[in-house]
Amino acid sequence: MWKRISECLKDYPERLSVARVLVKNGLCIRDGRVYCNEIPIPIVGISRAAGVDRRTVMKTIETIESNQELRRIFEGIRSAGTSLKEIARHLNLGVVEITPEDARLPGILARSASLLADRNISIRQAIVDDPELSPEPKLTLIAERKIPGDLIPEFLKIKGVSKVSVY
Repeated sequence: MWKRISECLKDYPERLSVARVLVKNGLCIRDGRVYCNEIPIPIVGISRAAGVDRRTVMKTIETIESNQELRRIFEGIRSAGTSLKEIARHLNLGVVEITPEDARLPGILARSASLLADRNISIRQAIVDDPELSPEPKLTLIAERKIPGDLIPEFLKIKGVSKVSVY
């Protein structure tokens, strides 16, 4: 998806910055406006986040809506919802962050989930970064309780895993 977006906007780096902010935050475009699901988002907030002026955001919206392929992508984007990652510590939840060598390898999520299930640790949330959208995609699992440190070597044995952080 990101390859298509960047190809369509390659001649406009500032518009590409706006598109990156939209995608990263799960914001869609409908009828000349930016939304987070059903909530309208002010253009000025988008411009500040992208480091551009309001006119650039408006031109980006016009460009997206005038291009059938981009319009289909941006009309359908939705926010994935609440992430517990930043507040897990305060809720006494465990977090394991897994960095793969290649995020396209199958089985990393399944094997990681199995390791936790084998220890009778329930997963509350799984967040997987899209390898096309994130330069360093990660798998983040938020569990019902702290993750035992002795599981780190087990996670590292999973084919394709290069780094593991537990907190």
